Amino acid sequence: MIKAENIHKFYGSRDNRVEVLKGISLSVEDGDFMVILGASGSGKSTLLNVISGLERPDRGAVIYNEEEISAMPDERLTRFRKENVGFIFQQYYLLPNLDVDKNVRLGADLKGNRDYKKIVEAVGLGEKLHKYPGELSGGEQQRVAVARALAKKPKVLFLDEPTGALDEATGRLVLDYISGLQKELGFTIVMVTHNLNIAEMAKTVVRMNSGRIVESYQNKTRKTAYEIGW
Repeated sequence: MIKAENIHKFYGSRDNRVEVLKGISLSVEDGDFMVILGASGSGKSTLLNVISGLERPDRGAVIYNEEEISAMPDERLTRFRKENVGFIFQQYYLLPNLDVDKNVRLGADLKGNRDYKKIVEAVGLGEKLHKYPGELSGGEQQRVAVARALAKKPKVLFLDEPTGALDEATGRLVLDYISGLQKELGFTIVMVTHNLNIAEMAKTVVRMNSGRIVESYQNKTRKTAYEIGW
């Protein structure tokens, strides 16, 4: 379980200081599929960064299975992220001098996963294994980033607008694959999006506005990636 307790996060200093997260408390159950919704500037991506350990809160605590990760020394926190979490961002963060195979293998090698090529094939890139990022479209690069994160076999997968660069057909394919793999392996998903339709796939939905949680609920009926609107 991940617990965020009274999280505050500020950016800037003195007269330009802005409070982005305003006392947020949140629990993410093991195996949950949580979607965090909100308009641009609502603080949803900052919340994702804080609860994943990418950023530290200015006040409050983030606790993962009874261990306060927000108080960990940098080296221990880096090791925690390496061992437990995967990330899929709006930006791809691929290494331009490595082909698809080697970019995905970066994630796979962290867990000794030798079957990572199955994931590459599942996201529709089996024929582009030896292409470099500069030879791929934006959507294809995003699929490489998805495959790299999943090849790591994370306990928690954090996603920030994962379908933003994908067309409808590819977006549905990727969401369906991630959802199916979660059911098979039991990892936790926390996804930030502004797409209300994707929220219909989630077990738990959290809505944010101006740095606060304004609503939280669970879907009684969940839809698949091919049943939601787009």
